[in-house]
Amino acid sequence: MNEQTDGHDRTSSNPSDIHLISKSRWVDWKKYICMSVGVGLFCLVYFSPSFPDAIDPQGEHFKLSHEGKTALALFLLAATWWVFEVVPIGVTSITIGVIQVLFLVRPAKVAFGDFMDPSVWFIIGSITFGMVFSKTGLTKRMAYGMLVLVGERTSMIYLGSFVITAALTLIMAHTAVAATIYPLLMAIYALYAEDDRPTRFGKGLFIGMAFVAGAGSIITLLGAARGAVALGFFKDIVGREVAFFELTYYMLPIGCLMVPLLWLYCMVLFKPERKTIPGLRERARMLYRRLGPITSTEILSLAIVFSAILVMSLRSFVPAFEPLNKSAIILVATILFFVTGILTIKDLESIPWNIVLLFGGAMSIGFCLWQTGAANWMAVEWLVLFQDAHWFIFVMGTAFFVLVMTNLIMNVAAIAISLPVALVIAPYLNVAPEIILFCSLVTAGMPFLLLVGAAPNAIAYESKQFSSGLFFMAGIPASVLLMIVLAFFVWLIWPLMGMPITVQ
Repeated sequence: MNEQTDGHDRTSSNPSDIHLISKSRWVDWKKYICMSVGVGLFCLVYFSPSFPDAIDPQGEHFKLSHEGKTALALFLLAATWWVFEVVPIGVTSITIGVIQVLFLVRPAKVAFGDFMDPSVWFIIGSITFGMVFSKTGLTKRMAYGMLVLVGERTSMIYLGSFVITAALTLIMAHTAVAATIYPLLMAIYALYAEDDRPTRFGKGLFIGMAFVAGAGSIITLLGAARGAVALGFFKDIVGREVAFFELTYYMLPIGCLMVPLLWLYCMVLFKPERKTIPGLRERARMLYRRLGPITSTEILSLAIVFSAILVMSLRSFVPAFEPLNKSAIILVATILFFVTGILTIKDLESIPWNIVLLFGGAMSIGFCLWQTGAANWMAVEWLVLFQDAHWFIFVMGTAFFVLVMTNLIMNVAAIAISLPVALVIAPYLNVAPEIILFCSLVTAGMPFLLLVGAAPNAIAYESKQFSSGLFFMAGIPASVLLMIVLAFFVWLIWPLMGMPITVQ
């Protein structure tokens, strides 16, 4: 008589059952190790003895308070968790606010209030721009038109996408540009791959977009808020005003050079699996014809978008528009999208809140470092190392510090922290303030390491083509390339263009 097995038998002859059991018992040790590293760094700094004061060349002391030391510890924890994605990046951001409150660094109303900073609202408004372009079909119209123009070579598709991205940052904020270009790149990628699984071409397309958005944004004051902030500090400290076109005169060559260099870099690091996509141009023509003539909804969408861009641009030229906050302007456009029915409640619910939370956390840790004095302490400690160095070493050291800080906190805060200190130290080394200003703006505009460094980085991450760790690894050589190019301009190009480098 054969034995019968019942449902409680612990053995299974089905291989798939064994697979499920082993999978359920599998532990992601890498995740927990990286999580522990972040917690360990936090504890190491938090429980360490008080750090000595930072002293600038004028003898002023910058004390690192207990709250400031805790902010530094939190800074290391957040950076580690963001890079290795031990939890969703938005959850890491929430952790930033929670730790500030539990460890009494800042009150809850302040720590969590930064998550709704105007800059975060600007990102939300920018994302709705991209949603409108995608929903109305404007994205496909632009994508198919570009593919007809650039052809079937994947290298030219890279270049065409990057040039369009950089060009748009000349007239609108790079956050809005990335949000607008993102669905266009998704439409292009859909013609390359049958699904959204990561490919080298996908990685290069989206990471490259994030990189060149930063490169283009340094050229004019319209590309990002950091330029206006830096010029304001420069005028207050130095007493000289830098004109709109003077900034563009010096920044245009380096921005234009970085775009093709980043294209070549992506071609090497993320060489597409296919050199060409046979029949792509004809297919793009056919798909473009299927779209038919432009619709009234598309025209209305364009009118709202470009009206908002125009008003934001006029803030730099027309005094009457200067008091208008750019976040309020872009949110007026967002409201109009819903009032006119272009967007609906379903679109509102589809906003990538993980990315929004990411930038809320970035704002919170940035303000935390700033308000506790930790950021000033770091800036002085770093920059005084170069107070007896050659002028070139001091300039590049300043640029490097801004590069590191802008990857970890908002670039406006990085400028606000480092530029005043550097401008105070510069006269002791006979360094002209202009070279400090422009070097800081270059590196503040191109954070290639962390997703929190700039909104285009996070928007590109939404493509799911790469991890934050891969972005970090790809950003290291790109940052080295940026520093080499900047050194070339500091040593040779900008002096030939008439920029003051040293003072007597």
